[in-house]
Amino acid sequence: MTEVRPVEAASASLWEREKEVDAVVRAIDTLGADNSSSGRLLVIRGEAGFGKTALLTEARRIAERRNCTVWSARGGETLKSVPFNVVRQLLQPALVSLMPEEAREYLGDWYGIAGPALGITDPGEGPADPQGVTEGLVAAVRRLARRDWPLVLLIDDAHWADQETLRWLAAFTARLDDLSVLLVVARRPGEASGESARLLETVADAAGSPVTTLKALTPEATAGLTRATLGEHADAAFCREVWAVTAGNPYEAVELLAKVRDSALDPSEDAAGELRALNRSARGVGLVARLEKLGIDATRFAWAAAILGTGISVDLVAKLATMGRAEAMRCAEQLRGARILTTPGPVGPRAALGDLEFVNPLIATAVYDSIPPGLCTAMHGIAAQVVTDSGRGAAAASRHLLQVHPDNDEELVDQLREAAAEHLAVGAPDAARRCLERALLEPPRPESHARVLYELGRATLLTAPAKTIDHLQTALAMPGLDGETRVDAVCRLSQALLHNDQLEEAVRTVEAEVARHEPGPARMRLQAVQYMWEGIHAGEATSPGRSERLAALARTCTGRDNSERALLILRGFDAMTHGENAEEVAELCDRALVNGRLAPGLAWTDNEWGIELPLMLASAYAYTDRLDRAESLYTEALRAYESANWSDGHLALAHAYVGLGHRRRGRLRDAETSLRESLNIAERVGRGLPLYWSATCNLVDTLLARGHVDEAWAIAEQYGFAPPYPSTIVLPDPRSVRGRLLLAVGRAKDGVNELEAAEKAAAVRGHHNPVLVPWAVDLARALATEDPVRAAQLATDVRRHAERFGTDTAIGEALRCAAALETGQRAVRLAAQAVTYLEASPCQYEHAAARVEHGILARSVDELNRGLALAKSCGADGLAAQARAVLESGGGLR
Repeated sequence: MTEVRPVEAASASLWEREKEVDAVVRAIDTLGADNSSSGRLLVIRGEAGFGKTALLTEARRIAERRNCTVWSARGGETLKSVPFNVVRQLLQPALVSLMPEEAREYLGDWYGIAGPALGITDPGEGPADPQGVTEGLVAAVRRLARRDWPLVLLIDDAHWADQETLRWLAAFTARLDDLSVLLVVARRPGEASGESARLLETVADAAGSPVTTLKALTPEATAGLTRATLGEHADAAFCREVWAVTAGNPYEAVELLAKVRDSALDPSEDAAGELRALNRSARGVGLVARLEKLGIDATRFAWAAAILGTGISVDLVAKLATMGRAEAMRCAEQLRGARILTTPGPVGPRAALGDLEFVNPLIATAVYDSIPPGLCTAMHGIAAQVVTDSGRGAAAASRHLLQVHPDNDEELVDQLREAAAEHLAVGAPDAARRCLERALLEPPRPESHARVLYELGRATLLTAPAKTIDHLQTALAMPGLDGETRVDAVCRLSQALLHNDQLEEAVRTVEAEVARHEPGPARMRLQAVQYMWEGIHAGEATSPGRSERLAALARTCTGRDNSERALLILRGFDAMTHGENAEEVAELCDRALVNGRLAPGLAWTDNEWGIELPLMLASAYAYTDRLDRAESLYTEALRAYESANWSDGHLALAHAYVGLGHRRRGRLRDAETSLRESLNIAERVGRGLPLYWSATCNLVDTLLARGHVDEAWAIAEQYGFAPPYPSTIVLPDPRSVRGRLLLAVGRAKDGVNELEAAEKAAAVRGHHNPVLVPWAVDLARALATEDPVRAAQLATDVRRHAERFGTDTAIGEALRCAAALETGQRAVRLAAQAVTYLEASPCQYEHAAARVEHGILARSVDELNRGLALAKSCGADGLAAQARAVLESGGGLR
């Protein structure tokens, strides 16, 4: 090989890294050539000491020589619990260099969302949405990258990055295609576990090209490194022993050769036997022994630095080690000379306000592990106070408080609660959970115990509903939760029960709490939540007289606050499902809006009321022929979740309801596309959940409308679209859709049975909206020959319910059903009336079907052609084929 002679130890770690350096050079040159080029991600994987940091340092040197802007950050083994630690290091220097007004201008609407996580502005009131914060951080980098092109981002030791940073990193790397940035991520293999490991794999997958894996040095490279460091007179046996002792680890080889040079050891075969002893002194127990030889003061200083982990300044270490500044400065110089501490390099935590760092993470780990356990715990306690006194806040001190042994210290409980609140305010609920779980171990005083449990329940609501249920139920059974706090705890408990598929328990929980309260705002909020859960329940758990009580309560509401708006929405949805007058339904829904929009606190990404209320509102509009309003709300939901990077259940539901809007409108191809996307996302979330049913039911319904019966059956079979049905309501009624499917595939008896089951379920719930629950239309057609009397009665009932509801779609569909049961001119007249109503309806598929049916009954070529054109525009292939076949037959047409 061609030996490259590094002139200093720092570059010695680049031996046999020519290919990796060349890849970095090519990526930087591509970045600098065109500011419209796609972003690039390089992932470098290597064991400890294999030169990842050296490679990133070289990447910085190359990038800066090519006039690139370079930002860098590094994970830390003892800092994994510090939320946003690494992304703060990465972005904070660029942002703090701006005036506050400039930072606001660059981040725009994201300033108040991402700014607190980055530590450049104070958080707002209440918890921040974690996914919104992640999206804000992505937006921050995107905007700054346009200003600072060409931009190179370097992240070292990503295996020790905090989960909040890793979530941002996974989201950011998924969007590099349209952003001209080079991102280089270095990590050890196998070091991370759980969610962190999954996120790191997501990042690696985004790289596109294979991950670069660093290998140990070959014996030849080790020989070259040895001679470059010690001189050409180093003999072959000595060089071979250097390789054998260090196993080709570049860092260990560099450290060992530095010790050989410092000890003036002759690099010959005779001295080779001393290398193993020298190497042991450079790491592990040997390193600790070397540290101890520097004296107790230097040892205390190194221990204090290891405890702090980040932001290692001489002043902070001096306070933690209880020594004067002059003594601390002397110890720092000793440790620098011993290659234990150093001044932060270009790839490191420069944003952490420190002027020292360990030479290598291996040294930091060895020093930390050498601290006696009892002393380590005590030093963390002191460090918490030192960090707090330095003005960095409770959240910064919390990682130290987590290490302190429980000791009935109420002040510590208060500090941990304060830290948890700070973590929640910046969008780090996992960090808040860790603080509150530790506070419970202290434990809190009886008068504050319930409050800590309540706060813990709030922190775990989005990530662990089962744990939230336990925390909040325990809190509510204890003294200490009163007033608005107790009401909020009950509402959040009911949400957790819903998310844990315990809907009936959620209803009972809120109902019991309602009974404890006198009329007033608190009782009204609880009633709204109770009615909401009852409204989405598909079983028989509705309390007697529920609709009447809800109607009476809604009549007192003007929409002055969100509790009243919630009740108006619930009343509108309830009235829609019961088939009450559609004009009144729409009027109720309109009163729940503020200037025609969702009120703050009731929007799609707001957590207090959840997704259920806006979905009920939009669906009430959809089934009352107000499709413009419904589709606007569905589209708004999809955009909100996409922009907030909510990638799982919420996004699946949004796609499903956008698909429902397309299906109602008659855009069947678009509906199928949206619903298949919804089902793909729902499949990742998990089968059996309500969102899974929504996607499957609507897709089957859409495929049937398209005439793709075999595909509809295949979807039903593949995704388990069959009883038992979910406990929450699904739109449209899944029993009705499955009954129609069974009829379509020729299983008439099974189809009739399923539709009759739908009839019974609808009767229990009082659901008489013939568009939402269309079992009667299909059952009447199925029984037309076998039981014409019952079929006629069903058609009459459908007509009655449709006229009560009053929409053009409902009446037109009822007339289509009646026409199908008649013959002769009466059938023609009914079909013509159906066309008239459905022509005025926004539901174009139903309009097309009415045209074709009328054309067949009237033997009208013009009507069939109009129906054919509509069917083709809708994507209703089966209906179009039916019209085309009749036209081609030509018999008796005029």
